[in-house]
Amino acid sequence: MRAMLLASACAVAQVALALPAQAQTNENETEEIVVTAERRSTNLQQTAIAATVLTGDDLANAGVTTVDQLQFISPSATVNNFGQGIDFNIRGIGKAEHNTQTTTGVITYRDGVATFPGYFTAEPYYDISRVEILRGPQGTFVGQNATGGAVFVTSNNPVINGGVHGYYQASLGNYGYIGAQGAVNLPISDTLAARFAFNTDFRDSFYDITGPHSGDDGVRTGSGRFSLLWEPSANLSVLWKTDINYLDLSGYPSDPVNSPNDPFEITANADMMALDRFARTLVEVNYEFANGVTLRSVSGYQIGNTRYAADLDGTSAGVFTFRDSVDETIWSQEFNLISPDDGPITWILGAYYQHDEYDFLPGELVVGLPEGSIFSEYSLEGQNPKEAAAIFGQITYDLPAGFELQVGARYAEASTANDISVLQYGVPITQDQEASWDNLSGKVTLNWTLNDHHFLYGFIATGFRPGGLNVPVGLGLPAPFDEELVTSYEIGWKAGWLDGRLRTQINAFYNEYENFQVIIGYPDFPVPNLNIELNTPEPTIMYGFEAQVEAVFGAFSLDAGIGLLHSELGTFYATDPRIGGPAVACDPSTGPASATCINLEGREQTYAPELTFNIGAQYVFSLPGGDTLTPRINFGHVSEQWATLFQNTARGDAIEDRNIFNAQLSWTHGDWVTTAWATNLTDERYIGAINSGLRFAGPPRQYGIRLFRSF
Repeated sequence: MRAMLLASACAVAQVALALPAQAQTNENETEEIVVTAERRSTNLQQTAIAATVLTGDDLANAGVTTVDQLQFISPSATVNNFGQGIDFNIRGIGKAEHNTQTTTGVITYRDGVATFPGYFTAEPYYDISRVEILRGPQGTFVGQNATGGAVFVTSNNPVINGGVHGYYQASLGNYGYIGAQGAVNLPISDTLAARFAFNTDFRDSFYDITGPHSGDDGVRTGSGRFSLLWEPSANLSVLWKTDINYLDLSGYPSDPVNSPNDPFEITANADMMALDRFARTLVEVNYEFANGVTLRSVSGYQIGNTRYAADLDGTSAGVFTFRDSVDETIWSQEFNLISPDDGPITWILGAYYQHDEYDFLPGELVVGLPEGSIFSEYSLEGQNPKEAAAIFGQITYDLPAGFELQVGARYAEASTANDISVLQYGVPITQDQEASWDNLSGKVTLNWTLNDHHFLYGFIATGFRPGGLNVPVGLGLPAPFDEELVTSYEIGWKAGWLDGRLRTQINAFYNEYENFQVIIGYPDFPVPNLNIELNTPEPTIMYGFEAQVEAVFGAFSLDAGIGLLHSELGTFYATDPRIGGPAVACDPSTGPASATCINLEGREQTYAPELTFNIGAQYVFSLPGGDTLTPRINFGHVSEQWATLFQNTARGDAIEDRNIFNAQLSWTHGDWVTTAWATNLTDERYIGAINSGLRFAGPPRQYGIRLFRSF
C-alpha cells in the first residue's frame, strides 16, 4: 500500500505540473477557508491536513445543530449516539467501548478548550463562527485523545467598535417543536465589547412507549454564552467566555437488537432519564512582543453533572434497570509561543496541562436485577482522576522551488487512578490502582506549492491515546490496558479551478493502528458476562481515499465529499463474553481456535464503514425588489458498520447503512429570512447506535419553519 501511495503522489505531481495557472478574479469564486489546527490561522487549501470546515451559515444550511449530524456532512466520520455518550470515529479510529476509562480518540475543542471527552455531548451549535473537522491523527498540536482526528468549534467573538448588532431566530415544527436563539454584540468602549448568545429547544418525545415506565417526556434545553473582549492596546487582547447548558433530553428509549417492531414503538418498565447540566469558562490572552512573537495563554475550567437512567432489557417483560449520576470537573492550561507568519522559518512552541476528575456519587451508579436489594444490585462509587501534561512544537522551513518542510513533535505524559468501591450483588470490592503512560509523537511533512492554485503534500504522523484501568470483578486486581498508537502515511492534492469557481481536496492514507482497546471475555477464565478490556496483539491495517469539492457557478453552489475505507484486523483470538459454553482458555495471540475462542483476523475494525458520502446543492433565485428564494437539498450516506469485532449478526452487531436527506427553502427579504426546513426528509428508520444488546433509533423526520432576522 505504501508503494501505491508513492505512485499516486508521482501521478498527482505530473498532472499538476501540466495544469495552467488561473487568475481567481471572478466575483463568484469560492471564499478562502481558514483553519486553526496549527494554532495559527492558515488557508486550508495550503495546509497539509484533510479537513471539512463549515461556517455557522453552512451548518444552518445543512441542518446541523448537534454533533450527531456531522457524519452527514464530512467524509469518513461516524457518530453513534447511545444516550449517555457517543462513539465518534474518523477513518474508523476514535472510541469503541462505552466507559470512562476508554477515552475518545476524536477530541472536541470549544473556543480553544478541550471539552468533556465522553459525557455532555449534546451541547448545541448556536452563534457559531466555524466548525473544523480534522481527519487523521493530530499528534503534535492536539496530542493525546486525537488518534482519529479532532473537531474545533469556534463561536462568534465580540466586536470592538462594531456597534450593536446580532440576530434572533424562532422556529416551530412537528413533535410540538419550539426553538429560539439569538445573539447581540454590545459595544462598551473603544477597547471593550461584550456578546451574549442563547439557545432553547422544546419538543415532544419521538416514541410511543407502553408499559409501567416514567420519563421520556421530550426535550427541554436551554443554553447561554457570555463573552467579553478587551483590547487595551494593539498588541494585547483578553477574551473571556462562559457557557452554561441545561439539557434535559428526557431519556433514550431502546429495545433489544433485531426486534421486529418499529424502533419508535416499544415497551418498558423502568425509569428513563438523560439530564446534563454543565458550564465552561475560559480566558484566552494574546500578547504580541515587539519582535512579532505572540504569547498565547488559554485557561479552561469546566464542571458538570450528568444523570442517566435506562431499561437495560429494553422491554416490560423483565426487570433490569440502570441509573447513575456522575460529576466531572476539568482544569486545563495551554501556553503557546508563536512566531510571525512571514520569513523563511516559522515556529510554534507549546505546553499543556489538564486535570480531569470523575466523581461517581454514592448510591447513584446502580445496575439492578431488579433494583432494591444488595443481592440483586451492582453499585459503584468513588473517584477517577486523570492527568495529562505535554510539551510540543513545530518548525516550518521554506525550501527552493515552492517546497516546504515541517517537523513537529509532542512529548506527553498521562495518568489515571481508580479509588472506588463496588458492591457486586452483595460482595464488597475495592480498587485503589494507578497507571501512567508517556509518548513521543509528531509529524514530518513535505509540502509543494506549485502555484497559487495547486498544493501538494505528503506526511508521516503518529498519534497516541492513553490506556486505562479495568474495574475489578472479584478475580483479583485486573491489569490495566495499554495505550493505543497510530502511524499514518498520507498524501494529498488541493486545487482551485475555473477562475476560482471550483475548489477540490483529494487525499489517500495508510494507517497502522496498534493496541486497539477492546472488551472481551477473560482470556484465562472466559465465562458469560465476565468482561475485561485489553489490547489487540497485532495492528489493524487501514487505508483509504477521500475527496471533497466546493463549487460556485453564479447562483448555483455545490459541496460534496466521499470517503473510502478498508480495514483489516491482525491475528486476534477472543471469546465473546455474551456467549455461554465451556470456560476454555483463549490466548489473544495464539488461541487455539475453538467454538468459543474465535480468530478475528481479517475482520473489519468497529465503526469503520467502507463508504461515506455527502452532497449538498442550492440555487439562489432573484425576485423583484431584491428578494431571493433559495431551495437547498443535502444528502448524507454512511454504509454498514460493525458495533463489535465479533460481527455476530444474530446478536445485532451490524449497524445498517444510513441515507439521510435534508431540505429547506429560504426566502430572504431585507434583514429577514424565512425558511421551511425538513431533516430526514424520507423518514428513514435507522439505528443510531447499538450498546449492551440494545438498539437506539436515529431521529425520525422533522420539519418546520424558521424565522431569522439580523440587525
